Amino acid sequence: MGDFLFFSSALALNRPASVSAQQTFLRSVKDLSPSILASHWRLRRQSSSMEGEQRRILLVGSGGREHALAWKLGQSSWVDVIYTVPGNGGTALVPKVENVNNVSPDDFAALLAFAREHAINLVVPGPEIPLVAGIGSFFRAAGIRCFGPTKPAAQMEGSKTFAKDFMARHNIPTAKYQNFNDYEKARQHLDSVPYNVVLKASGLAAGKGVILPSSKEEAHEALKEIMMTKGFGSAGDEVVIEEYLEGEELSFLTFSDGHTIKSLPPAQDHKQVYDGDKGPNTGGMGAYAPTRVATPQLIEEIHRTVLQPTIDGMRKERYPFVGLLFTGFMITKDGPKTLEYNVRFGDPETQTLLPLMDGDIAEVMVACTEGWLDATNFGAYSLYSATVVAAAGGYPGPCVRGDTIELTAPPADTLIFHAGTKGPNPTQTQTDGKPALQPLYNDGQAAVPPLQNDGQKPLQPLHTHGIHIQSSHNFGSSKGLTTSGGRVIAATSTGNTLEAAISQAYKGISTINFANMQFRRDIGKRSLRPESKSAKPANGAGFTYESAGVSISAGNSLVKRITPLVASTARPGASAEIGGFGGFFDLYEAGYKTTPNLVTGTDGVGTKLKIAQAIGKHDTIGIDLCAMNVNDLIVQGAEPLFFADTYTCSKLDVDVAEQVIKGLCAGCREANCALIGGETAEMPGLFATDDEYDIVGATTGAIPRDRTALPDKGAMRAGDVLLGLASDGCHSNGFSLIRKILERTGITFHDGAPWSEDNESVGQSLLTPTRIYVKPLLQVVREDLVKGMAHITGGGLIENVPRMLPKHLAAEMDATAWLVPKVLRWLKNQGSIDNLEFARVWNTGLGMVLVVSQEHSREVLDKLKGAGEVVCVVGKVIEREGEGCIIKNMHVWE
Repeated sequence: MGDFLFFSSALALNRPASVSAQQTFLRSVKDLSPSILASHWRLRRQSSSMEGEQRRILLVGSGGREHALAWKLGQSSWVDVIYTVPGNGGTALVPKVENVNNVSPDDFAALLAFAREHAINLVVPGPEIPLVAGIGSFFRAAGIRCFGPTKPAAQMEGSKTFAKDFMARHNIPTAKYQNFNDYEKARQHLDSVPYNVVLKASGLAAGKGVILPSSKEEAHEALKEIMMTKGFGSAGDEVVIEEYLEGEELSFLTFSDGHTIKSLPPAQDHKQVYDGDKGPNTGGMGAYAPTRVATPQLIEEIHRTVLQPTIDGMRKERYPFVGLLFTGFMITKDGPKTLEYNVRFGDPETQTLLPLMDGDIAEVMVACTEGWLDATNFGAYSLYSATVVAAAGGYPGPCVRGDTIELTAPPADTLIFHAGTKGPNPTQTQTDGKPALQPLYNDGQAAVPPLQNDGQKPLQPLHTHGIHIQSSHNFGSSKGLTTSGGRVIAATSTGNTLEAAISQAYKGISTINFANMQFRRDIGKRSLRPESKSAKPANGAGFTYESAGVSISAGNSLVKRITPLVASTARPGASAEIGGFGGFFDLYEAGYKTTPNLVTGTDGVGTKLKIAQAIGKHDTIGIDLCAMNVNDLIVQGAEPLFFADTYTCSKLDVDVAEQVIKGLCAGCREANCALIGGETAEMPGLFATDDEYDIVGATTGAIPRDRTALPDKGAMRAGDVLLGLASDGCHSNGFSLIRKILERTGITFHDGAPWSEDNESVGQSLLTPTRIYVKPLLQVVREDLVKGMAHITGGGLIENVPRMLPKHLAAEMDATAWLVPKVLRWLKNQGSIDNLEFARVWNTGLGMVLVVSQEHSREVLDKLKGAGEVVCVVGKVIEREGEGCIIKNMHVWE
């Protein structure tokens, strides 16, 4: 407590204290009571706050973001002066601002010397580079407030691998990902994943280190560029490969004091350089706010599920975040997913949002540094804002600098924010000879009112819902103003509607001119109502099925590939040839000389599919589909004869579909069941992404008329024996809960399976296919040795075992009689699943339960063991007095 109080005192005085002064101070507080100490701290905090001193600010940076910050800070009555290092041609125009060009923004020692010489009491770093390098920690150690995170906290932007791992640790919703520092492993991973990817250079790359390839070939080229040719320098020493997400992007700029968070309205920026989101990524070509997709409910959800848990998690990991957290989101069909963290104001989001901020930003910044953000009160004007960025030709690649910029008067409600500019020597001046600006005012009065050239009184500002933008007049050409960067200058406008704000911003951009100037012409248009369009394609040709997203050629290719696979399932009664309008089966040829009873069932695989899609392993899902259907038939006493499936997708990937059908054919061969029909349904837009698919199937079996169908409830008696056949793990049920447990533990499908000794990944282990019990069970069924069977699927033992019993009988089972697979035991423990729920969700290690008479129990045991099954006595049938399935000794599962 003493050290903390001393540091606060030194900070308030804005100078380092001597050792003797520290010792004197510490001795003086040792004798103070806790209540006096608390009062002393409250007084110290008040004396160090904004009300006790004018802000003298050191603003580090030279972009459009820094121009906007200087402009907004300059409106505060508590700000005396703002020094920008180095600033740009626009910051030179802002009242209260002085550009400093003789100090490097990277030289912290020189910055500190300047700060002490000029009595700086608040440092505001704009760009990410000084923050990641530790400017926040440096100035805090020197006793000067810094609105920005410490060096450890700045890793959230400095290392994308660090940030993604943080998200995983704290269950922050984000895309599936893997981090790599080895090119060959990253290359192999690219080949293994079935979904589109995004590649991110882990380090700082000026907002350009994110690549969105449209094909595997482009992905491999991008990986080489990042890791091998070092297109982003050392930023590409590590790479994040993550799932490509579809939806609307949102940017949240959130103030934080390490505990409390307060956000500006969500914005949407435009990263890619060309219209229609084409071309390479940039630092940002424009933005608008607020966004129509950001409903109050969505904003609340993002604060609750991402932003507050992020701030809390950083504090718990002992690097609390103080400053502005700029978080990117994708709003997917499954809710908001976090794209990335930035530890500073966004550019151009800052230019867009600060004109909407109703409050004193200097007060908010100080509140963050002193821990009382919850005591501040700021909001947003009920307006829309849009920013259009003008960039140099060639940007984001090499671009020419030094071109002359010509500016004419922008329209009302429009601000011109400079970024990559040098100069100027404007024709319009203030009364003290300094350059003038068309600024926003909180009270309608300029701090230093700009004069007209004829010396008459200044024009009155325009008033718009509480914010006021000075009317532009006689702006003329800015002599000596030249380009000095990629993103050169931007126009920001506000309006009562988004359409009005966008329109004004483009009028503003029309007042700017320099050689090879480029800008996007569709900023904000995605949020506007689309115009009516011609029904013809853009090239004027007629529509085809392919143009609608359905590829007949891909379907034909799949049929050609799977024809030999399907033929391998042929059996007596079916040739398993495909291509006709329907499948044909000859019961007589299959051995049924008299007409049998037919049994039909249908089933799917459920969300186990999501794991196959996540890790790109599709060759076992078809086995699951077959097993879920044929196992349901055998428990009726029916021999499965033929199978038909439906494979549904938004975009047909022939390679993936072939693997799925390959697995289905393997299952059909195992069950001696012919695949005689199928449907491949390519339906564009049905699923959230083109990588998703679903598959369902139906199977038909036969029971000879002279054999009793199962279960034979009339033959069952109390005292009959229950036999259990071991499962091969989870089979195909309970996967929604499995994915929830994995999400909570932070384990991904690509991590090593903690329950496995076979060096498997989590995904590989969970995709172990459902066991097919048809052949061994059919043997004992044909010999009339079984009275009933239960396939243990959804509902577990509790729900499925009673289905085979008459109402007056129940199953009494002993949990000590069989082994629970390691995977199920691990899931139970990690999910804190109680015993009854465990027995209701999963199979607990039993894929089948049989009812046999005592006299036949040994014979059935031996026959099934001889067929390769793991089988044991698991209980008995009893008279029912309550529940239909009673499991004793469930404590052994704990």
